[in-house]
Amino acid sequence: FLELPDGSRVGIERAHMEEDTGKTSHVGATGRIHGADYSLVDYNRSGVPLVEIVSAPDIRSAEQARAYVSELRAILVAAGASDGKMEEGSLRVDANVSVRPAGRTELGTRCEIKNLNSLRSLGRAIEHETKRQAALVDNGERVVQETRHWDENKGKTQAGRSKEEAYDYRYFPEPDLVPLAPDEQWKTAVAAVLPPLPAARRVSLAAAAGVTPADVSVVVEQDLDGLVNAAIAAGGDARTALKRAANEVAGRRIEETAFVTLVKMETDGRLSTSQAREVLNDVLESGGDPADVAAAKGFEAVDAGALDAIVDAVIDASPDEVAKYRNGEQQVIGALIKKVRDAGGDPKTANARLREKLG
Repeated sequence: FLELPDGSRVGIERAHMEEDTGKTSHVGATGRIHGADYSLVDYNRSGVPLVEIVSAPDIRSAEQARAYVSELRAILVAAGASDGKMEEGSLRVDANVSVRPAGRTELGTRCEIKNLNSLRSLGRAIEHETKRQAALVDNGERVVQETRHWDENKGKTQAGRSKEEAYDYRYFPEPDLVPLAPDEQWKTAVAAVLPPLPAARRVSLAAAAGVTPADVSVVVEQDLDGLVNAAIAAGGDARTALKRAANEVAGRRIEETAFVTLVKMETDGRLSTSQAREVLNDVLESGGDPADVAAAKGFEAVDAGALDAIVDAVIDASPDEVAKYRNGEQQVIGALIKKVRDAGGDPKTANARLREKLG
């Protein structure tokens, strides 16, 4: 089975090796063979080995299907088995979709959906096909077992060839390649030489950050957990590091030392939240040291001692707000935080310092 970030499990029935045959392209009309002006056959990938992984019918939604493929792709990339690029055909996905009335246990007639070249296409195709089949069942009509092709532009599936029987797939077993059931010793030996896989990385980062594995799934998927771990090890706030990695760094590149410096500056209150975001985006665009970028922008580095002085001055200058706060009107803390911010202090850090000093 494969365990997903939310804790659910999807069974793996088997994995078998195949040889790629080639690719056909039908020119004209709808892009399918029926009505095409002519067809082209591309043999460039003929003979390339591939592995087909067949999941059990455990997936219950389009969202879970996306999560399953995303997790499987992350494992294959981490193991060095694939670059996982769906748009280039390195990872291809077909989805078997069936529906059944509530309360029934037997699975309905399935349709195989092809032409899915992204996680978005996968999710949209499953959602559409589920509605199509449900409408047929509700109207007392029969779902035909067939191959259907997803049309991304039209947002719907279209019928291909019928597959009334399983043998219509026309696959033949290779007598020289017998089924294998790896024993525990073999699996242990393979696991020993693999790099840390996504599930283990999520657990490790979540423990270090004090959050749940699901909270760090985006960071691990983007391969940014190394940056976050380095920032935490240097004394940076874990949630700040996670937020910056997921919101700003995802899909971009930054030197580890620069990221650690930025997170530390924000953690120590030397940069406000908005200032840290602005500095980080500049570093991502043009490079450089966050401290130098902050100085060039005129963002004062306020240390803990300076912040305390600002907070004390604001309290002394705000007797009315202080009296209201101590009488239970805690909403006035916002006005005090604004005064600290206007004086150059970090509002996030000031919130905690104000509450501590006001008692």
